[in-house]
Amino acid sequence: MYQVYLGLGSNLGNRLENLSRAVEEICIITTVQAMSSIYETEPVEMDAGNTFLNMVVAISTDSDPPLLLAQLKKIEKKLGRKHRSHNEPRLIDIDILLYRGLAYEDHTVCVPHPRLEHRRFVLEPLCEIAPIAVHPTMEKTIASLLRNCHDRHKVTRTEYQINLSILN
Repeated sequence: MYQVYLGLGSNLGNRLENLSRAVEEICIITTVQAMSSIYETEPVEMDAGNTFLNMVVAISTDSDPPLLLAQLKKIEKKLGRKHRSHNEPRLIDIDILLYRGLAYEDHTVCVPHPRLEHRRFVLEPLCEIAPIAVHPTMEKTIASLLRNCHDRHKVTRTEYQINLSILN
């Protein structure tokens, strides 16, 4: 059984509803162990667009990275995601951030996420629920990566919540 951290983000439509529906769908395929707060964040590497709502969920799964990625892409598609460029606004984005203790890469997926240590909008919520998780190739904790992150995009914890009764 793997402990995995997923990053969720939305900057189109009802962003909170998009996150909530994504968590509900994730609960159908696996066990959600924890959820971070929801953060309002500036778009990164995008020309324009609404601010994002971002969060991180911790799951436990037997799925290897390629299988989990395929399951997550099906959820994105079900929720209305149109895959174009990674630099465009989106209804929902679900990224595999970290498989605890595992580094993996093939033609479909790279774990840990290749830009994890450069993205405050991911590190803040990840550090909230897993500060001592270790990046398997950098051998640094998430808290250490956050302290040393040079990304200065605005990341603000919100009061938004997802109903915890949906957790397995």
